[in-house]
Amino acid sequence: MLKHADLPGSLPVFPLPGALLLPRSKLPLHIFEPRYLQMLEDALKTRERLIGMVQPCPTRDGQGNALHAIGCAGRVTQFSETEDGRYLITLSGVSRFRVSSEITGFTPYRKCEVDWSGFEADLGRAEPDCGFERAALLELLSRYFAARNLSTDWEALEGADDELLINSLSMLLDFEPEDKQALLEAPSLATRRETLVTLIEFALRSGSNEDPLQ
Repeated sequence: MLKHADLPGSLPVFPLPGALLLPRSKLPLHIFEPRYLQMLEDALKTRERLIGMVQPCPTRDGQGNALHAIGCAGRVTQFSETEDGRYLITLSGVSRFRVSSEITGFTPYRKCEVDWSGFEADLGRAEPDCGFERAALLELLSRYFAARNLSTDWEALEGADDELLINSLSMLLDFEPEDKQALLEAPSLATRRETLVTLIEFALRSGSNEDPLQ
């Protein structure tokens, strides 16, 4: 496992709207754009093999060039190359970070100076959630999945530990990018779970009156 002292002062960043990575979780990615293929190649040359996932900020002009202040770094733990030169990779979440400044020039992809302070617990053991009521969450999920005509492996959900379940749902469910950012920035697992429940309840209310959920 990486230690706080091992974390670099700068990172290549992948600004992908709606793609959420959390510490101790895994995010599969499909890499095919030339600039991100170069990013992956460069990351694999480093000892840490880290890539930062950051949500772009919404802007009035719709360009979305600005970045949110907080992202999460993942270590490339699996990758495979397709016959046409694309890569399928898995990032394993290591730690959140704050963007200090963006580094201009030198690479076709974006790089940032980053600050890891305040997120030391991300490098530790799985976080408990003492107030977690699994049955209530699963009942809410059942309504959410039914409203969207989705299926899932309920046995796996029932058997997953608290952090894995809450983080996996936060990453996989179809929320807006700004909602994903709120889940990322949650200061504790309990706060993330409360935010997750609120978002699911809001989605269910939005889908009432026979309106389809978007």
